[in-house]
Amino acid sequence: MPGIMGQPYPMEFLLTPGQVTILIEAYNQIRHIYTDGRKLPPDPDPTFHGTSVGRWEGDTLVVDTVGFSPITQIASGVPHSDRMRIAERFRLTDPDTMSIETTIIDPEALTTPFTSSRTLKRHRNWTLAEYICEENNRNSVDQAGKSGINLAPPKQR
Repeated sequence: MPGIMGQPYPMEFLLTPGQVTILIEAYNQIRHIYTDGRKLPPDPDPTFHGTSVGRWEGDTLVVDTVGFSPITQIASGVPHSDRMRIAERFRLTDPDTMSIETTIIDPEALTTPFTSSRTLKRHRNWTLAEYICEENNRNSVDQAGKSGINLAPPKQR
């Protein structure tokens, strides 16, 4: 977090009572957002994805996340403090489009909060593939050393 939400691989959002679960194809990552009314823990165990608690404001899922592992980074080479908090707003803008606004707040590592947004599109014919580096690696390096990624749905490879 927050980088996992920008992966170029498919994600699946599962809405169940009291929880939103995000399955991310890349590295078989799983993220839990608790919507059961609990509060953020005052002293969370640090994890790579942090602890996420959400609530619904109309048609928008508002999520606060705290408790990040000290070895995670805000961005490549940008460390964070133990006071980092991430606020997200998830909203469907149409049946096949989701907007996510992300604000990173860290008074020790950032001079001001940093906000970004991204748009995710639904691909109804895609499914999550098993991501095992040796067997399902969509990442590549050509003979000139340029890296690339194959974004074709698994059935079209």
